[in-house]
Amino acid sequence: MKNLLPMLTSLALLLAAPADAIVGGGAPSAEGVGRSVVTIVGSRGNFCTGALIAPKLVLTAAHCVQPGATYKIVEYGADRQPRLQDVRSVAIHPGFNMQAMAAHRATADVALLQLGAPLAGKVASTVGAPQIPIVAGSRFTIAGIGVTVRGDGKSGGTIRVAGLIATGRPGTLQVRLVDPVGQGTRDGLGACTGDSGGPVFEDKQVGPVIVGVVSWSTGPNGAAGCGGLTGVTPLTLYRDWISQTARQWGSAL
Repeated sequence: MKNLLPMLTSLALLLAAPADAIVGGGAPSAEGVGRSVVTIVGSRGNFCTGALIAPKLVLTAAHCVQPGATYKIVEYGADRQPRLQDVRSVAIHPGFNMQAMAAHRATADVALLQLGAPLAGKVASTVGAPQIPIVAGSRFTIAGIGVTVRGDGKSGGTIRVAGLIATGRPGTLQVRLVDPVGQGTRDGLGACTGDSGGPVFEDKQVGPVIVGVVSWSTGPNGAAGCGGLTGVTPLTLYRDWISQTARQWGSAL
């Protein structure tokens, strides 16, 4: 029960009031990218976003599921009441470095969760890699359950999406996204607390494909907060590791 209490506290905050997520974001359509988005809660009281990529496999950020804690998925039944689904195994990419991530430097911020049972009401999304070369202005869609007011857990918990564009010099190690209107210089669309691990989609001929995960965010002009830059770890270098780990767990992508 001791490890469960922080999870229940996080869950209570997320469910305490009607909420938005992703600063300035909108609700996805019923058939949109939000169908694969899940909520991850940890025994240390944190919450993150993940995406279902196989019936019992969730993709998220490595910094969301660090060793020494236990994690569960929030699942909603037909009665819309939340239940905590067990996470059987966690795999963190061996190249991940927490210090680099905290400093907004590129690192392998990718992890997989193996679930004890399939999730009801969720549809797995396809995993791929972004179109190469990634150039400034390339368009992506992020999805998450994070807060809209920094530090206010009650403002999170609802799946939201936002369309952003790449800025600066995007590459295979890190991509920085901004609101196409504000360009990161004033409050705009972007990830916030709880959106970490959320899927980053790129439109392809087969439809939206997950090509990265949300790693960090800033306020306008790089200040602390949200609505400025959204840091993304692209899956270009990690797609093979994801596939190999999935096969080891008996999942096909």
